[in-house]
Amino acid sequence: KDIFHSCRAYEITSGAGRTFNFDDCHFGYRDSIFKNELKNRYIITSVSFRLSKTARLNTQYGAIQDELSKRNINHPGIADVSSVVAHIRVSKLPDPSTIGNAGSFFKNPVIDQQQFQQLSAQFPDVVNFPVGSGKVKIAAGWLIEQCGFKGKVVGNTGTWKNQALVLVNHGGATGHEVYSFSEHIIEDVDAKFNIRLEREVNIL
Repeated sequence: KDIFHSCRAYEITSGAGRTFNFDDCHFGYRDSIFKNELKNRYIITSVSFRLSKTARLNTQYGAIQDELSKRNINHPGIADVSSVVAHIRVSKLPDPSTIGNAGSFFKNPVIDQQQFQQLSAQFPDVVNFPVGSGKVKIAAGWLIEQCGFKGKVVGNTGTWKNQALVLVNHGGATGHEVYSFSEHIIEDVDAKFNIRLEREVNIL
């Protein structure tokens, strides 16, 4: 969303076109007006971005820092970060043309400092990212993995062997199976960590 300028969308019922600027979209963490007030009402057909002529690299994520370190890159450029991100995605996410998946199934939950202090006191290794304003983002994949779901298979569905945040269809899984499995994950994570995961995917 940091480089978003505008998008063009068409209302499903009327077919009328509309341009949405940044403020119109009400962006949040993996969230926008299209997931709330306008959910299932518009189809986005194009997006325009405002790019900077000066590189602004974001290497704060642990996985990116680890991979840069492995490659002995201390002063990364755009090509370095692009290569690292592509490598991480390939290593952690299954190819949708080979095995059915929708990428990250859950949002990383954001909690306040008080809850984080309680959580980290009980689970010192919790993977987290400070996001400002007294809030901390917790890695949903870590929470799910701690509940024993990484690589778990239930019927025709399960979690990906390399990333517990990704739910996969091993072949023939129904929407009900996937939904029920995701509900099982939500309940177990809530029971163990007192954190309620929110699905990132749209349930039709």
